[in-house]
Amino acid sequence: MPVPKRKTSKSKRDKRRTHQKVAAPNVTECPQCGEATLSHHACPSCGTYRGRSVIETEE
Repeated sequence: MPVPKRKTSKSKRDKRRTHQKVAAPNVTECPQCGEATLSHHACPSCGTYRGRSVIETEE
């Protein structure tokens, strides 16, 4: 069974892992209330999506 001849250095290991990061979610502003919401999701504070009320919320 093959075994590595030399230990992989921290530098070499970290260079390989540079592209394995988690991207931040896209946050947009709700046109109705101005709260930050995720794209393509109903607004949790006012309950609207694309100008229509889709969730009943207590205000």
